Amino acid sequence: MTQTAPITQDVLTIPRKMPEGPINLVGLTREQMREVLIAHGTPEKQARMRVGQIWQWIYQWGVRDFGEMTNLSKAFRAELAESFVIEIPEVVSKQVSEDGTRKYLVRINGGHEVEVVYIPEDSRGTLCISSQVGCTLTCSFCHTGTQKLVRNLTAGEIIGQVMMARDDLNEWPEQGARNVEGRLLSNIVLMGMGEPLYNFENVRDAMKIAMDAEGIQLSRRRITLSTSGVVPEIARTAQEIGCQLAISFHATTDEVRDRLVPINRKWNLEVLLEALRSYPKVSNSERITFEYVMLKGVNDSDADAHRLIRLIEGIPAKINLIPFNEWPGAPYERSSNNRIRAFADIIYNAGYASPVRTPRGEDIMAACGQLKSATERARKSRREIEADAGLGD
Repeated sequence: MTQTAPITQDVLTIPRKMPEGPINLVGLTREQMREVLIAHGTPEKQARMRVGQIWQWIYQWGVRDFGEMTNLSKAFRAELAESFVIEIPEVVSKQVSEDGTRKYLVRINGGHEVEVVYIPEDSRGTLCISSQVGCTLTCSFCHTGTQKLVRNLTAGEIIGQVMMARDDLNEWPEQGARNVEGRLLSNIVLMGMGEPLYNFENVRDAMKIAMDAEGIQLSRRRITLSTSGVVPEIARTAQEIGCQLAISFHATTDEVRDRLVPINRKWNLEVLLEALRSYPKVSNSERITFEYVMLKGVNDSDADAHRLIRLIEGIPAKINLIPFNEWPGAPYERSSNNRIRAFADIIYNAGYASPVRTPRGEDIMAACGQLKSATERARKSRREIEADAGLGD
């Protein structure tokens, strides 16, 4: 198993001036919003109250027009409209799968695009959001990993994906009403394009907005952050966000994980697992989800299943087994159904939940590991992809 893939992509830097003109209030923390209001003439004694009022209009009721904020004076609304805007990413296209999964291509500042996926289920609706344009990592089984990193998303561009989906689902509550249980968008997973923990502050601020009791009002237990194993930021995630944690694990030896998830060469299995043992205690998380993509002849043996059980011993955990979602030029194949079932049985018999994830949205390339912006993609041949994955001669 020769290893040729770098830990991270070469970063493609694109000079970007921040937009001139009115300030976008979406994505600002409460304190940041208070500061910009004061800087634009709001009396300091009134600023905190004004933040609370504007916050509810934007995040609880989905209002984008200052003129509709009827508990503010007409004069103040006019002042706001002169200095500020309320803008979210623009939907470029929407595809709907046969199974009801929706995939959105959205455009952000600079003309870049990211993908967002909404997955409806009987008991909940999950929105898979992106944290970067492209990805810093080079996980060899992941389509997104073949696209170079362009830049991190801002907090506004991250929470804006949630607001965009609520627009499309038409489920902003009536003004004055509270959010209700049973809503269509009930869960968020940071499993789209990018490594969230390489954009920690923006992800944190966006998720704080999602969890705010006077805004979108999602419980931290309904937010799951998926990381490939950026160990120094795992403790910060527990302390500063406190959401559920998922780990892109995918292998039971350093040799195999070095190839599948190259960041393992920076923080190997031993170091990663040590960090994970502390997470539930700090975050009060019920358990950690170990994501494990099933690759034929690579990581799907009985021996792998038994090693996995030994590695996670003592960690409250469930193991999500993910049939590999193939993409054009992919250097791997999906494990057979029989092999996946046998692997799952070993995990289950050891006392762990081992659900096999049902692939969703495959017909529109919206399944796990398939997201990749059509306009940003680096078009590689199968031979180039295999060489990056260490599968060449």
